[in-house]
Amino acid sequence: MVATAVMALAMGAAPAVAETPSPDAPSAPVTSGSIDPSLYGAAAEKGTVRVNVVTEERSDLSGASSAGRTMQKFQKLPLVTLQVTRSGLDALAAKPGVVSVTEDTLSEPTLDTSMPFIGGDRAIKTGKTGKGSAIAVIDTGVATKHPFLQGRVVSEACFSPIDPAYSATSLCPQGTAAEEGPGTADSEVGPCATITECEHGTHVAGIAAGDGTGIVSAPVSGVAPDADVIAIQVFSRLDSPDYCGEGNTPCVKSFTSAQVAALEKVLQLRQAGIPVITANLSLGGGQYSSPCGSDVRKPMIDALLEAGVATVVAAGNNGFSNRVNSPACVDSAITVGSSGYDDTVSEFSNRGSLLDLFAPGDEIVSSVRNGAYGAKSGTSMSAPHVAGALAVLRQTYPAKPVTELEQLLKSTGKPIVDGSVTTPRLDIGKAVGGSEPTPPPTPEPKPLPSHIGNYTAYAIPDPGIVQSPVTVSDVAGKASKSLQVRVNLMHDWHPEVKIDLIAPDGKSYPLKATGGSQTGGALSATYTADASTSPAGGTWKLQVEDRSKGGVGTLKDWSLIPASFAKKGTVAIPDAGTLDSDISVAGLPGKASGALQVQLDAVHEWSGDLKVDLIAPDGTPYRVKSTSATDPPVSGTYTLDARTSPASGTWTLRVQDTSAGAVGSLNGWSLTFPSYESQTPVALPDADHVRSPITVSGITGNAPKDIKVYVDITHGWLGDLNINLVDPNGKLHLLKPDSTAESGGTLQRIYTVDVGTAPASGTWNLSVDDTSAGSTGTLNGWTLTF
Repeated sequence: MVATAVMALAMGAAPAVAETPSPDAPSAPVTSGSIDPSLYGAAAEKGTVRVNVVTEERSDLSGASSAGRTMQKFQKLPLVTLQVTRSGLDALAAKPGVVSVTEDTLSEPTLDTSMPFIGGDRAIKTGKTGKGSAIAVIDTGVATKHPFLQGRVVSEACFSPIDPAYSATSLCPQGTAAEEGPGTADSEVGPCATITECEHGTHVAGIAAGDGTGIVSAPVSGVAPDADVIAIQVFSRLDSPDYCGEGNTPCVKSFTSAQVAALEKVLQLRQAGIPVITANLSLGGGQYSSPCGSDVRKPMIDALLEAGVATVVAAGNNGFSNRVNSPACVDSAITVGSSGYDDTVSEFSNRGSLLDLFAPGDEIVSSVRNGAYGAKSGTSMSAPHVAGALAVLRQTYPAKPVTELEQLLKSTGKPIVDGSVTTPRLDIGKAVGGSEPTPPPTPEPKPLPSHIGNYTAYAIPDPGIVQSPVTVSDVAGKASKSLQVRVNLMHDWHPEVKIDLIAPDGKSYPLKATGGSQTGGALSATYTADASTSPAGGTWKLQVEDRSKGGVGTLKDWSLIPASFAKKGTVAIPDAGTLDSDISVAGLPGKASGALQVQLDAVHEWSGDLKVDLIAPDGTPYRVKSTSATDPPVSGTYTLDARTSPASGTWTLRVQDTSAGAVGSLNGWSLTFPSYESQTPVALPDADHVRSPITVSGITGNAPKDIKVYVDITHGWLGDLNINLVDPNGKLHLLKPDSTAESGGTLQRIYTVDVGTAPASGTWNLSVDDTSAGSTGTLNGWTLTF
């Protein structure tokens, strides 16, 4: 939720909290709820460790900062960079406002031939040169007086942390940790002037926006020769072999915190009116095969995208076949790999399903130090081709949002097939001069779920702890006093198993203690927790702990019922009178549910006298309970078909005592609009099919005639996909047929299907069939709404 909330910084909104990371290799369980466990080892080894601390609100930063020495502050983010000891980590773990603590990691810097190859010369001949846009180069600075770039650098800044614990000194011209203004990112002034690696940013800037007109021996031009350049230096000099490697000192590397500061600066420039179209990050580290949602750079990358600025990131040069570096793994960034002039993937390039585009990266000639030109290879050279292309497209299509410009680059690029993944190679000539591509499907809003499930199976260590997360979005305020948690697991010996619910604020709520039933096998139960002191929104974790050796098991799945619309408090039911009780429902678009659930808590001396109706916002009455000659229990859950009425508005429970002589009370009631979400990502293999389950319980009878299915899929070619809903009887209901007219991208759509002959309760499956070879993707999640 930090990503969601801080994206809105461009609109002036307040920041919120971060989501769970998804690195390629699984990490150890986080028992504190917010501290990366590896930090304790790093602090023990070195005495201190440099960390980025994310808090719920900016008001929490002062408390968090007391845990260590402040190394970097930010103007808008709920983020601070600290240097802490092991005791400082313990202090942060105890702070209620701390959401996450991660290491402030270090990143490395990762055209005459390439320009005609990508059609850039054709674009320039038509007058499309990037004029009117600015490209931010976040790198080692730029030789601002280089003939290839002279007169085009319109803004400069330097963020170069100084940290003796890392042997890190500043590369800013004046030797301070942060400088802004003319000359502050000039790589040929100050400490950078004597370090060859500092020419990296100059080479990158030249590829994106160099202009060789009238210069002897220079390349003809970069991709956008009339675009302006914003130079931001984010590297520090390191003199320790611990960070540079033996025999490689000194070296230049970039702290993550410096990159966040640079991205924040780009957003400020955009908000001040400078026409920034893209920020280029030709740097990175680590390896990720799935989106890194908790990367501390993501909030600013999201905020820039919201403000109309695309962040272009090099994929990395490790040769990974299905992984990229960070921050290339951030899903809102444009990730670029390197391809050769024969349209094969460069041997050094990272690639895989997270890659958005290929661009040339082999032996690219561009500006280097001392006014010269030289060839370099790497995805660092590929990314600025795309950054320049976005400036060219902004000039060509001034009214299009930047997301459509990205889609235009993808849809007009030449497909390169690498294993099971197809990725387009940049062709700026086609993007400028070609016909309009088929637009991607318009995303539809995800329904607000009443049940959120994680259907990933986790082995329970013997002994040990496993945690399974779900994320609650769009639910404000505190959690429920009677929060329900459904758990489905197998274990050889139940008395060994302890189950807890971990709230977004790190508080632990016990669900099941050790001991109890002396048995093993399936454990399927619904627990209730009073979580009313914790925030409703954020990432919740089910923690299953095997406390003694000898038995093994699996957490099969679990689900959280985060909120219903409830009315609490005891009210007397008048004898031979009528009681009206109102609940206001908001945030649910469209019609109400065909299986609307009314939970009633009432007592009466003779419940047979009671007639209960639910009055919808449009005035339609729905009978909940009729009068009876007997005295049946009035409390319970009732299911109503209310799909002809609007969901949002005021709902009234009308309780009528039809006969004198007995009294009672309404102790509370609630409404649940059943909507079941699976948050388990499922890989979609090439030319194969998968199924993703959702378990529904507590609804009697058949399903409503029409139910809604929200599908969130990313795929290299959406036209290959045939999607069906499989009901509990095993019958398939077609949602989307395969079609040759759809290109690759993300599908976020709601389908309505008639399943009135199927039982409501049971296991439903979303079946996704890739009908043709050549592309892969991911089912990111899906929601079943009654």
